[in-house]
Amino acid sequence: MADDKDVLRDVWFGRIPACFTLSPEETTEREAEPYYLLLPRVSYLTLVTDKVKKHFLRVMKAEDSTEMWFEYEGTPLKWHYPIGVLFDLHASNTALPWNVTVHFKNFPEHDLLHCTSNSVIEAHFMSCIKEADALKHKGQVINDMQKKDHKQLWMGLQNDKFDQFWAMNRKLMEYPTDEGGFRYIPFRMYQTMGERPFIQKLFRPVSPEGHTLTLGDLLKELFPAAICAEDEPKRFQVMIHGIEPLLETPIQWLSEHLSHPDNFLHISIIPAPSD
Repeated sequence: MADDKDVLRDVWFGRIPACFTLSPEETTEREAEPYYLLLPRVSYLTLVTDKVKKHFLRVMKAEDSTEMWFEYEGTPLKWHYPIGVLFDLHASNTALPWNVTVHFKNFPEHDLLHCTSNSVIEAHFMSCIKEADALKHKGQVINDMQKKDHKQLWMGLQNDKFDQFWAMNRKLMEYPTDEGGFRYIPFRMYQTMGERPFIQKLFRPVSPEGHTLTLGDLLKELFPAAICAEDEPKRFQVMIHGIEPLLETPIQWLSEHLSHPDNFLHISIIPAPSD
């Protein structure tokens, strides 16, 4: 891959300031102070909130503390989506810090998956990486790695170790130069108002005629409403890691540099704010 290390580093160290507040529905023995935390965009809520849990359990009875879950303005937050995706989808045009409500009861079974331990997060993370590599290399790269290599990817994410993670992940980003890119681009496209959780489709980075395909080409195929004519007001924002990349950016470059650690390019499509 083109070694644009500054971009990779900026993506990895992206943070969102958050304020966690205990839901008024919870029973406490004394008032619970809010808890402030800088959340890594590329991680998962349940992986980085142990301190939040400990903070609120201090004011609760042990029998009232079942599985912790999070909500923003009435929407339960799916822990298996990367934190940056949750923020971009639900809160990208609001003032910081991000105000997240913490719950310990009334788990929303229809909206959220249970997450009882870090091994559940690890299993989800590794299954995404395997799916992404199946799209990019028919699974050959991940299957050639040893168990300790898989562990290195996970430990790099879990412990927020950029160099440890990328020492292994760069193998997943390689491709034969004569092919001009991956077999298919692993991406997921999200909308808050969509009926499906996200859109996924086979999409090659190079056209049959050998042209480099762009983010705009992907949107034309899957969500043309996001592309507006010059004289039209913008209806949607297309966000990746909190920024709006130019539509002429090659999708292969985005896949190599702006994918999350799970090796997927997570694209959020949100209504443009009305001024």
